[in-house]
Amino acid sequence: MLNTDREWLETDGLGGFASGTVSGRRSRRYHALLLAASRPPTGRYVLVNGCEVYVTTGQDRVALSSQHYAPNVIHPHGDRLLHSFTSEPWPVWRFQLSETLTIAQELFVPHRSAAVAMRWWIESPGPELVTLSVRPLLSGRDYHALHHENGDFLFECTGEARKLTWTPYRHVPGISIISNGSYSAEPLWYRQFYYAREAERGLDCTEDLASPGAFHFDLRASQAVWILTATTAQELVCPEDQSPLELFEQLRKQESDRRKQFVSPLHRAADQYLVTREGGQTIIAGYPWFTDWGRDTFIALPGLCFATGRLKEAGQILQAWARSVSEGMVPNRFPDSGEAPEYNSVDASLWYVLAVQNYLQHCETQGKTVPAAARTLLRQSVLEILTAYAEGTRFGIAADEDGLLRAGVPGLQLTWMDAKVGDWVVTPRIGKPVEVQALWINALCFGARLETRWGDLYELARSQFTAKFWNPRKGCLYDVIDVDHCPGQVNEQVRPNQILAAGGLPICLLNEEHAARVVALVEDRLWTPLGLRTLEPGTSGYQPHCTGNQHSRDAAYHQGTVWPWLTGPFVKAWLRAHGETPQTYQTARQQFLQPLLDHLNDFGIGHVSEIADGDATSTGSEAKQIARGCPFQAWSLAELLRLLALPGFQQK
Repeated sequence: MLNTDREWLETDGLGGFASGTVSGRRSRRYHALLLAASRPPTGRYVLVNGCEVYVTTGQDRVALSSQHYAPNVIHPHGDRLLHSFTSEPWPVWRFQLSETLTIAQELFVPHRSAAVAMRWWIESPGPELVTLSVRPLLSGRDYHALHHENGDFLFECTGEARKLTWTPYRHVPGISIISNGSYSAEPLWYRQFYYAREAERGLDCTEDLASPGAFHFDLRASQAVWILTATTAQELVCPEDQSPLELFEQLRKQESDRRKQFVSPLHRAADQYLVTREGGQTIIAGYPWFTDWGRDTFIALPGLCFATGRLKEAGQILQAWARSVSEGMVPNRFPDSGEAPEYNSVDASLWYVLAVQNYLQHCETQGKTVPAAARTLLRQSVLEILTAYAEGTRFGIAADEDGLLRAGVPGLQLTWMDAKVGDWVVTPRIGKPVEVQALWINALCFGARLETRWGDLYELARSQFTAKFWNPRKGCLYDVIDVDHCPGQVNEQVRPNQILAAGGLPICLLNEEHAARVVALVEDRLWTPLGLRTLEPGTSGYQPHCTGNQHSRDAAYHQGTVWPWLTGPFVKAWLRAHGETPQTYQTARQQFLQPLLDHLNDFGIGHVSEIADGDATSTGSEAKQIARGCPFQAWSLAELLRLLALPGFQQK
């Protein structure tokens, strides 16, 4: 039986995308056919939310589309006719209208175009007359917002039959529809669409959409082609000497040939996160609501680029971010609306240093020459970060007398555990967080290869880490020492951050015995099939489910919620602790990787989710761990790819 709540994703490489559910019912405000980035990868607008699709045969008129209206009404119910769905190489639906009539629908997004191409055709013989009607549902809103009926919406279109253009509002991109059908104007408002995922998240969840008219096609005479494009710099153009059907076939072949170049569906999924930014490259942290974030970019880079052989793109990304270094910090986020970058992360810059080191090592191993100017830029950015962190920069970030890195001020969240509800920082972690020290010491080691002056600070920090972070009472590492900058005050909570110091990064900061004890404890108390919990169950503040309104979800975000990206450092540390043999790789694949591979077809099709509940939920006779957050998350997929690229997992 088809799981029709699963979500599919098609991206344009510019920050725009099309997405939805297998059923066709939109369950998020972000589900749309045409969602374009006016300033790639930001300035995103939802232009065409969806469509109503009907087929008429003689006296019978049936729907292929399905809509969800408030309070909880499904109409029409086209998904009842859905016979099959596949996402390879792009979404294709097959509807069984009768024993003798099957109609197929496919959808893909042409790369580097603010467009989506759709096609309907008859797959089996049927009645002599089969008419298809497609009615667009439009908004023209910011992708985080919702749309409601108003008198300002402009229903009128311009152009000629094969290409019609609407400009719903004067301040947003227009919408062009290229088709081989006829068009009849019939302006209507469709009211109170209901978005179930938004309701689950405690957010506004109803929307009104405008429909200017309908397109009509004779499916017995020809396939129906419907190409949507935004009037941005990346607008798709239909040449005068080319029919819409010929344009579709050309786009289809180009996109098919492009996708065939990827060695696996996972590699193709990784490509969806690599997008354009001001002529360069960057990484989208997750779909549907994230843009490019510094920390996410550098954690995801090894899996998305190095593991997939995309060193050129990796170099472009690292150079682009190098130019944004300020006071020794890379931005943690570029806001959607184009304001100044946000420099509010202690670890993003350190992840950047390790990504540069990784990039240069891969280039050397593969005999790739790094241009002198690029090498100089990367070297300078790394040394600027180390110097600023050692001497002191924003938010109390500085090397202490013990060589370890202190960071944090009240009211601000600087580590990756960055949830904040109003003025409440859920996990402030002010002082010396354990994973920050692991990153800092690894970065200093790389710095010492660039300039010998960093060697002494590296040795000091490493020796002090060993002396100060071991918790003999629990047999693991403290999560934070010198809490709130009070010497000797420690946080004993068992969290996954310690795995980065116990073998999850290139340099393991513990001896074999202690590293093995940390790995065993983390496996026993934090491991789940979809990754590591962020807090040990039974601990005060532990939240088993990340549900409810934003306050409830943020309160649980790093208080027990599972993060799949942590599988990467955990498995690396586990293999170190157990010895890298064919048997341990086989065990690790079965225990730790296979659940994530199974998850690829569970939530966001072909991708790994952002988070999951810490505890399983009982569903009838079985308990299941529920995926949450973004269904398509860059670093989650990237860490799976990085692990799969390890030689031990490559062996048969």
